[in-house]
Amino acid sequence: MRNLLLRKEDKESEMTVVRNEFERGENSPFSALNTAIWAAAFQAHPYHHNTIGWRSDIENVPIEKLRAFYDTFYWPNNATVTVIGDFDTNNALKLINKYYGAIPTSPNPIPQLYTEEPEQQGERRVMVKRAGQLGVVGIAHKVPKGLTQETYPLVLLDYILSNGKTSRFYKALVNENKAVNVFDFYVPLHDASIFTPYVFLAPGVTHKEVEEIILTEIEKIKTDGVTQEEVDRAISQLTAETVYGRDGSFSIASQLNESIAMGDWTFYVTYLENLKKVTPKEIQDVVAKYFVEEHRTVGYFIPKTAGGNNSQMKPSSWYEDQTKAYYNRDANENESTLANPIEAHETKISDNITTSKVAGIKLLTAKTGVKDLVTFTGSLVAGDYFSPEDNSAIADLTGYMLDKGTEKYDKFQLAEKLENLGAELSFSVGSETLNFNGKCLSKDVDEVIGLLAEQLRKPTFNNEEFEKLKLQRKGSLQQMLEDTNTRASEKADSMLFPAGNPNRGTSIKKLMSDVEKATREDIVKFYSDYYGPKSMIFVLVGDLDNDKIKVTVDKAFSGWNGGIEIPKFEKAEQVTKGETVIVKMDEKTSATLYIAQTTGIKRTDKDYLALSLGNSIFGMGGFSARLMSIIRDDEGLTYGIYSSLSGDTYADGQFAISGTFSPKLLAQGYSSTMREFKRWVNEGVTEDELKSAKTRIIGSYKVGLSTTRGIAGSLLSITQRGYEPNYMDEYPNLVNNLTLEEVNNAIKKYINPDKVITVVAGTVTKDDLKKKD
Repeated sequence: MRNLLLRKEDKESEMTVVRNEFERGENSPFSALNTAIWAAAFQAHPYHHNTIGWRSDIENVPIEKLRAFYDTFYWPNNATVTVIGDFDTNNALKLINKYYGAIPTSPNPIPQLYTEEPEQQGERRVMVKRAGQLGVVGIAHKVPKGLTQETYPLVLLDYILSNGKTSRFYKALVNENKAVNVFDFYVPLHDASIFTPYVFLAPGVTHKEVEEIILTEIEKIKTDGVTQEEVDRAISQLTAETVYGRDGSFSIASQLNESIAMGDWTFYVTYLENLKKVTPKEIQDVVAKYFVEEHRTVGYFIPKTAGGNNSQMKPSSWYEDQTKAYYNRDANENESTLANPIEAHETKISDNITTSKVAGIKLLTAKTGVKDLVTFTGSLVAGDYFSPEDNSAIADLTGYMLDKGTEKYDKFQLAEKLENLGAELSFSVGSETLNFNGKCLSKDVDEVIGLLAEQLRKPTFNNEEFEKLKLQRKGSLQQMLEDTNTRASEKADSMLFPAGNPNRGTSIKKLMSDVEKATREDIVKFYSDYYGPKSMIFVLVGDLDNDKIKVTVDKAFSGWNGGIEIPKFEKAEQVTKGETVIVKMDEKTSATLYIAQTTGIKRTDKDYLALSLGNSIFGMGGFSARLMSIIRDDEGLTYGIYSSLSGDTYADGQFAISGTFSPKLLAQGYSSTMREFKRWVNEGVTEDELKSAKTRIIGSYKVGLSTTRGIAGSLLSITQRGYEPNYMDEYPNLVNNLTLEEVNNAIKKYINPDKVITVVAGTVTKDDLKKKD
């Protein structure tokens, strides 16, 4: 807190790192539009500025300004320490006092913000025009600061407008083929902020048309209000998410810290209680009061070209994490009801796991100490690899049709049943498997399992819904063309793996073409050929009764037949020599460097764990890994660079290095990456690195098992590989027993820097990879 050196040389190397972070954000049309809307909506208040700042700030801020900022704000009297988890309170307080008590308070009062945003007196409009695929519309209205009673109606409004298939924006936009995605950006903040619906336009739809639909839906609430049913559904969703938000100490700490940043930690405690008091009239009143033209800022992202991508089809990866902060513990709730997972250091995890065969399904259940929550996950063999040769999109489309209607319920009835419970259930399609994930309150687990079975067993594949899905999938794929990471890895996979290998995948453009020509008959046949319990794995973890779950699953799935076992896949040969390819993309301020090769091994092979440990030391260990430590921290060339092993659950996979660089630093970044890559293979890792990595990996593994989601995911993964649950207990010892010789031998045996595919995606040429003299 008070010992930062702030040396000029450190600032210079960190500048290029932060600038690359800025450039990565600029690659996204959504991010560029979001920045422009905030800058237009706020002209006096600091919310005008993007958190990371402007490029010129990053490049030119003097070290003296950083020092002044540090000396002004970094003091214990301006900090809050939050400690959540299994610890002795008195000991924690002693440690806090020991380490912070010796630091003096600030010599001067901490400055407080005094600038208030003047009232906006007319609609403002911004447009961002650049290379891209699909348009985006954002409409922001000024709303009050978080610590007001009007926050609670606004939170419920967010859910009524855009959360799930029953939401108003989904029905008006996505269901009517006007959008491929819609969400509200609303986060209660310390000061007055904005409530902004963002809509990602379907191909062929105009910005004006979507803007009018958004405003029409808002006007309907002003005149007609919302229904009690909508309010009750939103409260049910938030109540369930309250429980989900207690699944692990980190989640609790994150939510509590958001309340502290807003200005009052008790917001976290009273959040749900206050939400439950909101009436439909209060929601109508806040819309009438704040959603007015004078306080509106409208933003358009307009693609300049017909080709590109927007990896932010779900800008929500970060959005969901930061906006749906569920400040939610009832004031008189006992602390013992917070998450209390299986303790890996006190008992064998496998002792709490029950494995059985029910209705042809491999069922694994684990009761933990978490209260009121059940998390579930599972898979069956029906992935992209099994699509017919003449159409690579069929498996994908079949999986995405499961929630679009069944023999018993149509799409909206299914969604309504789940959303009324606050339950979550989603399907996705991987290379080899259809995957499903969800969570629900313990009291609703029987009903949710029934709904899962209904969707897996009795989809109707309604033709009208199928045509809507095709349009949405084409739009989503079109957006993916804008992402440098996706384009680089897609190209590398096509060069590494032969046709017929599950890791080869299909190009985005080919998928778009295949989606267009797919028919309902295609997916009906695929479903008939591949869906069934034969290879299905179903994992449930949390506050459950193992025996009762078996009865529920048997009732829901009994009589279902079909499915296939996972086949054996042929190994992909390593390329005989290295090759470099450029994927040209327009107007990208950051490029992705992707270096990859096949490994020839699966996760169950005897050398895999040793290779994985070596890879962790090289590039998967976060800031402690060599790539981040050297390429980012020491040389300041990138915001992020990592190595990975992937695609190796059922087939032999690949090793890859992936990093982002400014085009101006690409040659230097590539040179440094290859230098470290060769050093890792030729010289191996050190004993100290190995010891540190073992501690980190085992500790991280145990922390990952502190949530129901972590346990369920691990159980599914090891079961897919053919292991029994006791592998979860054995894993730390297996890692700890690896020798330096085993790790270094595995690296040399399977990795060869001279036989890699190098792909660069961005606004670059091959000459940009060459160092300039």
